[in-house]
Order: sequence, then structure tokens, then C-alpha cells
Amino acid sequence: MKKNLVSLKAAALAAAVFCAMPQAQAANANEEATKRHFATLVAAGKEPKLAELTMFFTLMPKGGDLHHHYSGAIYAEQYLSWVDKEGFCVNKSNYQIDTSKTLTKTEQAKPLAERSCLSGVDTLQDNTFLANLLQRWSDKDFYNHSAIQSPPDRQFFDTFAYFNPVASTNAVDGLQRLKQRAIQENVSYIETIYEIAPIAQDADFDKKALSGGVSDADFAALSAKLEKDQAFQGWIASYLKNVDTVSVGIDDANFTLRYQPFALRFLSPSQVYAQIVSSFKLATSNPKIVGVNIVGQESVHVSMRDYALHMQMFKYLKSKFPQVKLALHAGELSLGMVEPEGLTFHIKDAIDVAGASRIGHGMDIAHESNPLAIMKKMRDQKIPVEVNLSSNDFILGIKDQAHPVTLFRKYGVPYVLSTDDAGVSRNNLSGEYVLYAARYQPDYAEVKKLSYDSIRYSFLAEAEKQRILKALDGKFAKFEADIAGAAANSKR
Repeated sequence: MKKNLVSLKAAALAAAVFCAMPQAQAANANEEATKRHFATLVAAGKEPKLAELTMFFTLMPKGGDLHHHYSGAIYAEQYLSWVDKEGFCVNKSNYQIDTSKTLTKTEQAKPLAERSCLSGVDTLQDNTFLANLLQRWSDKDFYNHSAIQSPPDRQFFDTFAYFNPVASTNAVDGLQRLKQRAIQENVSYIETIYEIAPIAQDADFDKKALSGGVSDADFAALSAKLEKDQAFQGWIASYLKNVDTVSVGIDDANFTLRYQPFALRFLSPSQVYAQIVSSFKLATSNPKIVGVNIVGQESVHVSMRDYALHMQMFKYLKSKFPQVKLALHAGELSLGMVEPEGLTFHIKDAIDVAGASRIGHGMDIAHESNPLAIMKKMRDQKIPVEVNLSSNDFILGIKDQAHPVTLFRKYGVPYVLSTDDAGVSRNNLSGEYVLYAARYQPDYAEVKKLSYDSIRYSFLAEAEKQRILKALDGKFAKFEADIAGAAANSKR
């Protein structure tokens, strides 16, 4: 009887292997056909086939978007709908959202040309005003219009002041919109930099920090003071409640979203420290909050002046909360934006001092004091760079062979593609992949790996990573079967 059972098990195993072989062979054949098809789209020495690349990457599963600012991801048209939802209007003279008054029936009865403030709907219907607004609320038409023309970096960072009045109050709607958009373009995961962390100010700390005399003892003292600050603790509780509220109905089998609170690096030292403290506390209080970040234009005076101090703040708090992951904006600089000395240490300090697990941008790597050693450490310790091609091009003027992604590829530094601020750039993650493929002619295996790496290097819990990676396997199998079938039937 035992012998018969062994024989039956062996027969069943053999049958399973036999049945699986054709399916595995078909999958391998589909992957090979997809590789060959992709190679025709980015053939060396030929113009990249942009329309076909756009379709290819729209269809291709793209894993996750790991460098994603919530407020910068919303398109201006969505913000205009929220202007009406809140009963506000857009001032025609300065394009700011006017929150101080609502449109009266008398005002609405006037012809559009005679109104001083327009509703969101009326803005959308006034083509000239809308075009001018989009030039201020986003990067749209920057290089082909004749209206205001501030420097690109100022243009980019100034957009946020226009739509911020309605950004935070409509997050439930906004995140649902981003979810549906992600699913539409086959993105499974977003790790969004969401809402400024709770903030407080301490004049004595600021005075000491700006005199260069701050120490770990001062960090500890201010932490203890913040711990007793009931208002500050209440703001932390409100942030946690907000995350629970906006995340309802977001996660499902097709999509997952996680959050990073952030500090603004151009505020006073005590304000930045308070934000970093609250961010660490938030990241240890809710599993949906998976990391901590610091944002804001890196090249402005205060950001540069206090950079080393900020890294010390992270170092101190990382020693207290070692499990908290850091994805720090570092090295979003180019030659000429700041003095040359300012380009030599930002990425290194983010890794060696602050303990960053991922680097956002990493654009000044070639100017750092020992770039080869830094890149070796990033390779060996698997510290990836979040590469944002569109915003790097617009803000810093760096693209093509000048972009350090060429160094990351050469020296084995892990990296992922991400959007940064898709609403401001008027782009999406598929578009970033198109830019990457058109500029650098990778093979299919490389872009497929980028998709998987965007999950592997996420701050998700390991079980969640494995769940999404397994789902990604199925999505790629279907995608490759579809591409192989289309390639076989296409006429060339």
C-alpha cells in the first residue's frame, strides 16, 4: 500500500511537471518576443519610436512610484474643481485662489470679462485665462509662451503657493483620483510624500543653532519640551487621524498606497527639528506611514546654510528610532546654482550622517568629494536613487548624457524611476519610462527590472512587498503575452 502511494505521488508530480512545461515555455517565448519587439523601438543609431514606446509603457506594469509629492501630483484642473467645492474663486489679477469671499449672484451674472474673480468652472471656460493660469500653476508651455518667464526652478517651486489653499482639504477625493489614474496606467503602488509634519518653534534653540553651538543635548532638551507640548501632540494625533480617514477605500488587490510626512528644509532650525521629531513619531505610530522625508528647494540660502545641521538632526533621531526609514531629498543641485563647495557633500552626508535608506534626486553626485566611494557604498548597501527625469530636466537643466543616471548605470548604483510632481510637470510615470528608454536605449530586461525594483526598494513591510511582487509576475505574464501576440500579427 505504501509503495502504491509513493508511485501515485510520483506520477502526480510528473504529471504536474509535464503540464507546467508548455506554460513555462510559452511564458519564456512571450518574454523573448517582447524583448525583440522592445529592441526595435530603441534601436541604436535610430530615432526612438516614441508613439510605440508610449503605448508600450502605458501597457507595461510599472510597479511603484517611490518619489511622489501628493500636492504636486494633482493636476490644476482638479484643483479648479475644488475651488468651486470650497466656494472660493481665482483672482484674475494674480491667479491666486481667493479664500476670503464667495462669488455672489450679482458677480456671477456679469460677463466673464468684467469679473475680478472667477469660479473654477468659469476659469476652465475662459481659454485665455486658463492658459495663463496653467503657466503659473504648472510647467505647461514654459518654453513656448511669451507671458511671465521666471527662472525654471522658481517657476517649479512657486506653483505650490497657488493651489495649496485647496490641496489639504480635499485629500480623500485627491487620493482616489490618483489611485484611479495609477490603475489606468498600470502602477500598483505609490509612496506619497503627504502633508507637512506638525510644527513648532523655539526661539532659544534657533538662536543657539544659528550660532553653531547646538548638540545632542540640545536635541534631547527640545524633544522633551515638545513631548510636553499638548498642542504639538494634538497636531500629531490629528495627522494620524487624517491618514486613517483619507486611506479608507484606497488599498485593494490592484493598488496600495503608503505615506511619508515631511519637514520643510527652508524653515527655522527649531521648526525643522520639530517637524522631523513629529515625522519620526508618526512613522512609529501607524503602519501606513512608512518613512520620513525632508523637502523644499535645496539651493536656497537657508536650505544650504542648515544642511549639515539637518543631517545631524536626522542622525540623532535615527539613533532613537532606528527602525524608521529615511528617503531624503539630497543633491538636487547643479553647477552654477550654488557655490561649487555646496555640491560636494549633500549625498554623502545624507547617507553617512543621517542614515538615509534612499536618496531623492542625487543629481550632484559627480561633484561630490569622493563620488566613486559614495557610489560603491550605495551599490554595496543597496541604497537606491529615486530618479526624476522630467523635473531634473526642467528645474536643473540636466538631461541626456549629462544626467547622473548614466553614472548609476555604469557603477551599479541601484535606482528607480519616479514622477516627483506629475501634476506640475504635466507628466505621468509611463512618460518617465518613455524618456528613459528614448534617451538611454536600455534593453527590455533593464526596464522590467526597474519595475520590480520599485517594489523591492519600497518601504513596504516584507509581506506586502511579496504580495505585490507576486501580482506583478502575473501582470507581466499577461503583458508579455499581449505584446508577443501583437508583434506576431503586426505588419511591418
